[in-house]
Amino acid sequence: MNYGALSLLPPIVAVILAIRSRNVILSLFCGGFVGVMIFCGGNPFLAVKSMIGDYLFVQLTDSYNAGVIVLVVFIGGFIKLMEKSGGAQAFSQSVYRYVNTKLKAQMCAWAGGILIFFSDLGTPLLVGPVFRPLFDKLKISREKLAWVLDSTSSPVAILIPFIGWGVYIMGLIQAEFENLGVAESDYTTFVRAIPFQFYAILAIIMIPLVAFTKLDFSQMKKAEMRAGKENRAADLVKEEIVHETRNGYSLKHAKPIMVILPIVVVFVTLFVTLAPLGFPFAKVDGNAFRVALTMGYFFGAVVLMALIFLFKVMDFNETFKVYVGGMKGMTDVAITLILAWSLGKMISGLGTAGFIVRFLQDMSFSASLVPAAIFLFGAFISFSTGSSWGTFAIMMPLAIPMAQAFGIPFYIAVGAVLSGGLFGDHCSPISDTTILSSTGAECDLVEHIKTQLPYAAVNGIIAFIAYIIAGLTGSEAALGFAVVALVVVMAVLNRITAARLAGGE
Repeated sequence: MNYGALSLLPPIVAVILAIRSRNVILSLFCGGFVGVMIFCGGNPFLAVKSMIGDYLFVQLTDSYNAGVIVLVVFIGGFIKLMEKSGGAQAFSQSVYRYVNTKLKAQMCAWAGGILIFFSDLGTPLLVGPVFRPLFDKLKISREKLAWVLDSTSSPVAILIPFIGWGVYIMGLIQAEFENLGVAESDYTTFVRAIPFQFYAILAIIMIPLVAFTKLDFSQMKKAEMRAGKENRAADLVKEEIVHETRNGYSLKHAKPIMVILPIVVVFVTLFVTLAPLGFPFAKVDGNAFRVALTMGYFFGAVVLMALIFLFKVMDFNETFKVYVGGMKGMTDVAITLILAWSLGKMISGLGTAGFIVRFLQDMSFSASLVPAAIFLFGAFISFSTGSSWGTFAIMMPLAIPMAQAFGIPFYIAVGAVLSGGLFGDHCSPISDTTILSSTGAECDLVEHIKTQLPYAAVNGIIAFIAYIIAGLTGSEAALGFAVVALVVVMAVLNRITAARLAGGE
């Protein structure tokens, strides 16, 4: 049956509610409920029955989906242990003696953000408090630290396939492949999309570019000039890991090895388990990959718990409580996934993507502009909702069918969805990572947004142009253009800002 324009209602309802309520779970549920109401001819009783029996139960009992949820739960336990163990702080403090210049401080904070790749929300709260005293001492603005934290949290996490972000995204991709009957690997598509995640890559590259060249511009340059005149170091009290000592256990006993060794264990387990299957050079079955990754996070957690107990950081009961608490904390992610899968199935059944494609074809919309359009729409939703994950759930069921219809490679469309969601999230004042980055750096949220927005806008504009190039060529060369363009634009903007500041003095 052809539902025509009526098929647009579920995603429209989901988007509007997400913007108004900023509640992703509520938005996805209501969007899905509208979909089954259409299927059931407006009967609310049958709609509830269908929503539960034909969609939620089916998605939850699917073997692929169940594997993803189990993996997400194990990742949650591992991440929470990492955040609470004190190992990240101990690792960062161990480099203090070698960091005595602005360049070194910025590069170490950047490296620290990349090291805590397993938790986008953990980066601001772990790296921020550790490097804040050092930035104050060297007269680097806290706005600069907040920007570094924000640019190494989500932008790093979104590029890695074997953590919560990657697992979540691959789950959305696979659901659409199944809806379309496409025999593609979600893992392969995600990996091939990495060079097309232009915004994330530009955000990460911009930090060392600024640090080495001192090419600050706009509001950030003003913040750096203010920091150079302040003397916060005089008021600093050396920050140390503080924790109540109970029965000889304390976070002060944490060691850097508590970060390094568990992560090594995760990698080793993953490669040892999958190497006989040809990984990473050959295509590996998705189920085998998820099993190996779940094993890796389990063994990594066991090793970390052993180190926590060995170094007398926490007793076993407290450690296990933290681990289980981390698992419980992934409930929202699991619910979001189930609702996203259900909404995607409904959108597929209603023919929403097909309707949009036919409309664009009738308008003579160029196929080469599809990635750029996906990027812009994703950025709008993410900025309005403050949620990149919610944006992915709404956009993936639309972007992948559009890519198939217009002959665009799936990985380019996926890269556009991810970059658009991240760009909007980076600019949004209601984004959790934006708020936590200002919290971790102890700088005013408005000041953080004011100083970061020009940098984000530069990356966003370049990414938009790069998606037009990618749509025309289908080549990774678009990434090369984006990087070169960033260097040139940064140099030009720095000169313009310097001239304006000189003229105002």
